[in-house]
Amino acid sequence: MTVLEHSGPGEVPDRELAGMADLGVAPVEQTAELADRRAAVAELGAALRELIDSAVTSEVPSDVLRDVAEQARRLSGSLAVVRRPPDHPSSVDDLRRGQRLFNPVVGPGNPLAPPMQVEASADGAVGTVTLGLPYEGPLTFVHGGISALLLDQIMGYATAAAGHPAVTGRLQVRYRTAVPLGRPLIVRGVVDDVLGVRVAVRGTIALAHDPDVALVEADGRFLVLRPEQAQRLFGRPSSATAPVESTVADPAT
Repeated sequence: MTVLEHSGPGEVPDRELAGMADLGVAPVEQTAELADRRAAVAELGAALRELIDSAVTSEVPSDVLRDVAEQARRLSGSLAVVRRPPDHPSSVDDLRRGQRLFNPVVGPGNPLAPPMQVEASADGAVGTVTLGLPYEGPLTFVHGGISALLLDQIMGYATAAAGHPAVTGRLQVRYRTAVPLGRPLIVRGVVDDVLGVRVAVRGTIALAHDPDVALVEADGRFLVLRPEQAQRLFGRPSSATAPVESTVADPAT
């Protein structure tokens, strides 16, 4: 497989960004300071994932839980001193390059993300991931909504890799059998056909040691956006230009 992109720190093209180059979004200058901040974001994301995993598996006494909850509130206050508005990208993102460090599936800075590692090629996109107890649905198995989330992401990557970045128009998921927790998984997306502005995509989730046996399958229709549609959906108000100061006091002061 000839690799076109690999998900380093969130660098797989994000299909949500179709048409961003037409929206006046400038590329971000790649500096040592930016690289350091991205590394710090990824480090915090990894630490928070460890905390989430410990929280959902812990059976410590109630007084310990309450003590940890209070510590978590204090830490949240430290992070909330300077925040970006919802309609402004993070300072570590580069929309023109599709770098989204807080993507909920592949973003290393997002503690909700596993994160899935992705490689994209002219043949489609392949993700590798192992899901732990934070993603549990039925006992010992992955929640079905998480499977749909992974498939939506990988199928979107497949459209971008094929040269047709698009947004999800329809996603139909078939759950053939339960997806186990704690087992390495392969998530694949392949473009079947391009019908004007509609891209037909297939997706599967399988165990890494048995990649040809699908546990979950999906068929999707993704829609290629015209520039004016991308502007309407993803264009940002001109007032969204800078982070905002929070009224939350820094507990360290």
